[in-house]
Amino acid sequence: MNPTIKDVAKKANVSIATVSRVLNNLTGYSDKTRQKVLRTIEEMGYQPNMIARGLISKRTQTIGVLFPNVSSSFSSALLHGIEEFAYNHNYSVVVCNTDEDGKRTLKCLQVLREKQVDGIVFASEQLKDEYYKVLAATGIPVVLVSSETDHPGIPYVKVDDRAAAYDATEYLIQKGHRRIAMIGGTESDPLAGVPRVEGYMKALTDNGIPFQEDYVVYGDFGFDSGCAAMEELLSRSLDITAIFAASDEMAIGVLSVAVRLGIRIPEDISVIGYDNVKLAEMVAPPLTTVNQPLSEMGSTACEKLIDMIETGLIAQHTIAPHHIVERQTVRTLD
Repeated sequence: MNPTIKDVAKKANVSIATVSRVLNNLTGYSDKTRQKVLRTIEEMGYQPNMIARGLISKRTQTIGVLFPNVSSSFSSALLHGIEEFAYNHNYSVVVCNTDEDGKRTLKCLQVLREKQVDGIVFASEQLKDEYYKVLAATGIPVVLVSSETDHPGIPYVKVDDRAAAYDATEYLIQKGHRRIAMIGGTESDPLAGVPRVEGYMKALTDNGIPFQEDYVVYGDFGFDSGCAAMEELLSRSLDITAIFAASDEMAIGVLSVAVRLGIRIPEDISVIGYDNVKLAEMVAPPLTTVNQPLSEMGSTACEKLIDMIETGLIAQHTIAPHHIVERQTVRTLD
């Protein structure tokens, strides 16, 4: 017969409430007591009955996470932070792939509602009115990450995309570059596509460099689109010295095409990316990029969500910091 929480409390010589508080990472006991309870749990092989706990608390200790592309390096980094924080606070995570352009978002929201998740982290996608109406009807707490909204009661965690793109472009300008092309993300994307191009344009204007429309091409933030965008830029016979790509995956696509065509990076063309995913330091040459703290953003979003679940209070928005990570794909012009 499996040991119960009552058995653990009796053997550890503490109250059932204390065992419960230790299991849920709550306060109100000493570290010595915590160690004793955890040691007893391990010795007895106690496994909390999540169903029974859910019946008492009316919670499932489960949160849902929605991504438009689960397999991307960007999503993986965010998910790492979400899962780490959730695990440390005794929550499980259910991940849904909403597909490109949110084709399956409403279906995913229905699935998460049926699974009775306690809250939802909505990542990297615009919270359309139709999604908001569904969420508002369920009353399930929601936190956005790498997204934002004007809808009330929904906090978000993201970087300032315009400011980060501005800084990336100005970094190239400070290195002596004036003929700077940009590979933007999805052209109609209001979250990261449009703001990053706007940041690029403003940096040019503020430094007295005329904006040239044919210096901008668009991808979809993915590797293949970065390759296609690089080929498009080269086909235009532009006398560019640097490229700012709105994602690391697109920047790596630029590097791939450059290697194939014998273009030297950074001797012939400098490249800067955006995100600072793990692959950015693994490619050759290692990619200079804009760091947004993806894992930390995921962790912060999860922390806000669990706090909302357990207190009923609405969390505040968080603008995460960004900075340039210098590696080996940008050179200083003489």
